Amino acid sequence: MTHWAEGQARTSPRDELGNREAKGVRAFVAVRMSEQVEDSIASAIDELRHPQDGVRWVPRANLHITLKFLGAAVDMHRLQGLTAGLRQLATKTAPFAVAATGIGAFPDIQHPRAIWVGLHNVESGALAALAARLETAAAEYGFEREKRRWSGHLTIGRVGDRRLTDETRDALNVAREREFGVSKIESITLYRSHLGPNGASYEALATFLFQAR
Repeated sequence: MTHWAEGQARTSPRDELGNREAKGVRAFVAVRMSEQVEDSIASAIDELRHPQDGVRWVPRANLHITLKFLGAAVDMHRLQGLTAGLRQLATKTAPFAVAATGIGAFPDIQHPRAIWVGLHNVESGALAALAARLETAAAEYGFEREKRRWSGHLTIGRVGDRRLTDETRDALNVAREREFGVSKIESITLYRSHLGPNGASYEALATFLFQAR
């Protein structure tokens, strides 16, 4: 992973993103919680997980907060261009704190399709504001704006076609108010997603440190 910071000599985006597949890549922009918070969430997943529970639980390495999905087959030249926008966005963003609290599901616990950990701004609106600025920055580089309102959450599981077991549903209800800790968000990362038979794995193409104070 490369960290680019204003005023520091770093590998160029072309060096980082060049020489990859020409057909385009599945890509998104995200932030990560602290290691301590992710460890706490991973422990909760281990407690919730049961054999044949019908849930595809997210591995510890894949925990992230998606700010914007860029597309399933994005041309590498477009991503190279976007890195300039992400760098500029990072230089104008100050680090901020986010609390991970509670477990819920879309559309609801009784009929879940996705299971998530809730996010709460310690500094009012900072995470949503970052997502909004990212939408504007990405649009300047030709990426389509998201029509749905951005909803801050961290997905920890996806429910397939099977009905959720009563044991898992009861465990989710017990964990509704569980607290996982507070993270200081200090960077934004451009990721590539690799889809495989055992699920997705994520490759960090470039990370930009927040610079504003």
